[in-house]
Amino acid sequence: MRTERFLSGFAATVLATTVSGAAMAQQAGELLGAPVNGKMGFQPAATELARDLQGLDHLLLWITGLITLFVCTLLVWVMVRYNRRANANPASFTHNTTIEIAWTLIPILILVGIGAFSLPVLFKQQEIPEGDMYIKVTGYQWYWGYEYVDEGFAFDSYKLERDELEAAGYDQSFYLLATDTAVVVPVGTTVVMGITGADVIHSWTIPAFGVKQDAVPGRVAELWFKAEKTGTFFGQCSELCGKDHAFMPITVKVVSQEDYDAWLAGAKEEYASLDAGEQLIQLASAE
Repeated sequence: MRTERFLSGFAATVLATTVSGAAMAQQAGELLGAPVNGKMGFQPAATELARDLQGLDHLLLWITGLITLFVCTLLVWVMVRYNRRANANPASFTHNTTIEIAWTLIPILILVGIGAFSLPVLFKQQEIPEGDMYIKVTGYQWYWGYEYVDEGFAFDSYKLERDELEAAGYDQSFYLLATDTAVVVPVGTTVVMGITGADVIHSWTIPAFGVKQDAVPGRVAELWFKAEKTGTFFGQCSELCGKDHAFMPITVKVVSQEDYDAWLAGAKEEYASLDAGEQLIQLASAE
């Protein structure tokens, strides 16, 4: 499978002309969605989904923090007030109806409150809107394949080796994040992705977009996002998929509509000659 896709891509490259618009879009944008050494917390949100998820996480952090503080305070108070020295003769009762009602109702109310905030976020993720563009994503061991269904072309995306990073516009800190080709989408566009796997289960994720979806062989699951700022965003396969799982990065470049149109025109020339690729595969098979 990988050999066939390589031959197809090679044929498209041989037939391509100089496509400055494509190169511009593949190189464009500030490097925004990437991990930073020594930092804690989320990457800056680049979509409404990511903002909602981060807001929900912060809400849950406050709730669990207050519960933890309350429980710890109660434990300290009980240890001080009811130790053997301070309370030599303990009470003999076994039930307290008021407390039992309280510790039943209060957790129920807390869970209902959490559900009231979390379910809308979940539904927003899972209710796929009508997209402005559709991209099929296929996970392979150990690279990604992308097909712009509406435009009729496809390409594969492999990690850049250390000696390839600088030529592609990255420094060494982006090793295992940057890829030789990137998904390019226009800013402010609703993108729907169909995710599947060709061999084992993979997982496509971009933390700054707040999206993550398993790529299961034989099934097509969907995710969506609408990027609100231009730049380059990174992710990695998030499902253990074999020995090179850690070498399966994802790069998405969000560009202006004008840059996207220029990239699209060049990409159609560079990648869309699938017939030529199939002919090369047939010739290679015949030999």
